[in-house]
Amino acid sequence: MGYTIQPKEDTLQLSYAYGSSPLSSDSLKQPLKTFLFGYPIAHSMAPILHNTLFEGLEIPWTYNLNETPDSTMFLPALQSSNIIGCAVTMPYKVTLAPLVDAITEEARTIGAVNTVFIRKSETGAIRYIGTNTDCIGVREAFLQNYPNVLTESTGKPALVIGGGGACRSAVYALWKWLGASKIYLVNRLEFEVTDIMAAFEATGFQGELVHVRSVGQAIELETPALVVGTVPDFPPKEKGEILAREIAEAFLGKAEEGYILEMCYHPKPRTAFFELAEKAGWKVLPGTEAMMYQGIAQQVLWTEIPLERFPIEQAKRVIREALMKH
Repeated sequence: MGYTIQPKEDTLQLSYAYGSSPLSSDSLKQPLKTFLFGYPIAHSMAPILHNTLFEGLEIPWTYNLNETPDSTMFLPALQSSNIIGCAVTMPYKVTLAPLVDAITEEARTIGAVNTVFIRKSETGAIRYIGTNTDCIGVREAFLQNYPNVLTESTGKPALVIGGGGACRSAVYALWKWLGASKIYLVNRLEFEVTDIMAAFEATGFQGELVHVRSVGQAIELETPALVVGTVPDFPPKEKGEILAREIAEAFLGKAEEGYILEMCYHPKPRTAFFELAEKAGWKVLPGTEAMMYQGIAQQVLWTEIPLERFPIEQAKRVIREALMKH
């Protein structure tokens, strides 16, 4: 099967399929508000990122934490005056999706909403749109750091390590935008992989997912061009964890090296897997890149300012500084 490099999607332009802009000519001069809804979220770095971006864009908007174990507080918070959108995190990414007016293809396929933005209907009514920018974070981490990556990844397999929500976002990004011919899944728990494959199949997902269960299978398979690691930075102890690490190492040890995004950045971006991959000759990106670009994608939808105008280097610097303090 032949693969062609797809033209890059414009997140902002696609959002207008859900309605027109809610912003007025002076909205970027007004003290509008955004927030993160979740529990517990006191440790979140999102306010540092978002308020740095607003400051760099020279707009007086703010981003705050709305920490509550009560999901019924979501709509009143979203519908408050001066609120222009919000972010959603655990434990609400799945459960709050039915409360918005529409969800995007990304959110539907991944099965989670992490962002709500506003558009207006033809009658001028406010519409709350749920989307998922975690997958955009994966896409932009690769494309912004390696502009020619698609020439190497298109038509080649990819690999995702892990079985949680970040895994699903990575699968979507690799299939939808990064040209993966098939996606290998490696995880410590078999049932999580089975659940992921069933969930994607139920949405009509057209990609090919391959559960890699052994080192021998990994050795036989074609080398993935792109790898996304989505597991915490703990030494493998249980049998399933040890096997998953051995399978990952078998892929890393192949003759061809590609590109890796290590999503874990707590407590430090250079995780054990990051250093293992780097030593094996792979080009490795820290998870802070994906975190930053998913946040920028949220702001693109809220502010309607294109990605190119965002203060990227300023954001990277404050994230680095914040991690050093943790």
